[in-house]
Amino acid sequence: MDDELRERVRNAAEVNALYNALKHESDAQVGAIMGPLMGANPEFREHGDEIPGVIAPVVNEVNAMAEDEKRERLGELAPEKLEELEAEPEEEEEPTLPDLPNADEYEEIRMRCAPNPNGPWHIGHARMPSVIGTYADLYDGEFIVRFDDTDPETKRPKLWAYDQILEDIDYLGFEPAEVYRASDRLETYYEHARELIDLGGAYTCSCPAGEFSDLKNDGEACPHREKDTETVHEEFDAMVDGDFSSGEMVLRVKTDITHKNPALRDWVAFRMIDTPHPREEAEDYRCWPMLDFQSGVDDHLTGVTHIIRGIDLQDSAKRQRFVYDYFDWEYPEVLHWGHVQVDAYDVKMSTSTISELIDDGVLDGWDDPRAPTILSVRRRGIRGQALVDAMVELGVSTSNVDLAMSTVYANNRELVDDEAPRAFLVRDGFTPRGDADDREFEAVELPVSGGPDAAHPLVHPDHEERGERDIPVSGSVLLEARDLPAEGERVWLKGYGPVRYEGDELVYTDDDIDIVRDGTADVVHWVPGDENVRVRLRRMDGDVTGYAEPGYADYEPDDVAQFVRVGFARYDREDDDETVAYYAHP
Repeated sequence: MDDELRERVRNAAEVNALYNALKHESDAQVGAIMGPLMGANPEFREHGDEIPGVIAPVVNEVNAMAEDEKRERLGELAPEKLEELEAEPEEEEEPTLPDLPNADEYEEIRMRCAPNPNGPWHIGHARMPSVIGTYADLYDGEFIVRFDDTDPETKRPKLWAYDQILEDIDYLGFEPAEVYRASDRLETYYEHARELIDLGGAYTCSCPAGEFSDLKNDGEACPHREKDTETVHEEFDAMVDGDFSSGEMVLRVKTDITHKNPALRDWVAFRMIDTPHPREEAEDYRCWPMLDFQSGVDDHLTGVTHIIRGIDLQDSAKRQRFVYDYFDWEYPEVLHWGHVQVDAYDVKMSTSTISELIDDGVLDGWDDPRAPTILSVRRRGIRGQALVDAMVELGVSTSNVDLAMSTVYANNRELVDDEAPRAFLVRDGFTPRGDADDREFEAVELPVSGGPDAAHPLVHPDHEERGERDIPVSGSVLLEARDLPAEGERVWLKGYGPVRYEGDELVYTDDDIDIVRDGTADVVHWVPGDENVRVRLRRMDGDVTGYAEPGYADYEPDDVAQFVRVGFARYDREDDDETVAYYAHP
């Protein structure tokens, strides 16, 4: 980061810190101003690793001011922000989803989440349970989970993905009223197919795919369309018995062969698949329903009142309505929405793509920090509610929408900041992943003389009642090389006090906090030179190695701490020679 950009960061941080402190009538926090700072200044994001260290001294200076000084300074820098603070406060409306259409016509609202268990969920998948779960809560209704696993070949289910998806839903904070597996319901689909045949709504067809496509596109009926019902039943029963191979026979829904949309003309309801299903309960079946038939039947039988699906699936509703008309069923209300794209990731948000990268050894697994998956954000210590709130805020627009991970991070910061204890981490190395830029982190060990034997910073700066951390200083400390002042200059070791750099040691001085307030000394983090914990911090862009204060050895898996001037991280595990943590966000 060059000097010009550093100054811009400092100026923007001062405005945000002043506004934050005055608005909440408390000290500003680095974490609390990171979100607005990055959101308003996208060009800062590529320097996200350096930003906390630049703005921390600014935040300290602001917190050292009296309230009238803060107001005066904010008025000088950003009078419009001061006016905003002093304006009559208006009640903020919580973002809400639009009303469900015709909701008052139903005794109970029932919605469904219909995942394909061909892998665990990527972040985009979180949108459906987040929104329908919120709707269920708003309307005192229910939502069900139905695994649409009727394609054992091209979208082959992974057996462990069933439970993993249910765990992901639980992580997001929802509990489905019922859980179904479509592969358990083949006999139900066969029963309805036979009823449809009796109603004259389906016929068996052995036309080669290309031949039927030509007929369909020309609006001409296939020669099998007028088969008698008995023959259709016999051939469908042969399909069910597995007497045909893949591609030899299908069951088609009889629609309008001259319909203006060729995609709706006599579409396939059942086809043959030679590949056995991976579930033992379904491995003997060879006649499998297409999704539009299976899903349409299940939506009716499970009492679904409202469906949300992608705008690209509008034809699904139109195809299914033919089946509903034959059975004289009432079709559910339908909302369509656009796709959601997520920033901050280089990996495509696609289950198949992520799976291939794992198989090729590019990603360590589904919870690799670089993977845009729910497993990954969960392992990083991001709470499900942060993701839910961000998804709900996107609404149900038919336009494509973008999810900024900075929004998820800001939501999570609000959820964890008050609970997360503070800790020091001195970085001392970086192993980049992929195309990440090399970042230089180096720790410097220096003896300390003349000061106390220990530091006692608060566990949490806003909660004195939680006590203090005891950090021994038994002769030397580790600092990040970038924090080392010029010879003869001073720094303030956070929680310990002022020291002067005198060439080969740090000498404790009797200066007071004014040296921080007047900008002549920066506040820096540190750890003891000998009593510390070796840490590997796994980030999206690479692994940072370093040393944490000794108390970090007492943490347990899933504990989230804020490494001062670095960011929030989740304690993962203790390896033989180091502790592993996963970085969440600034």
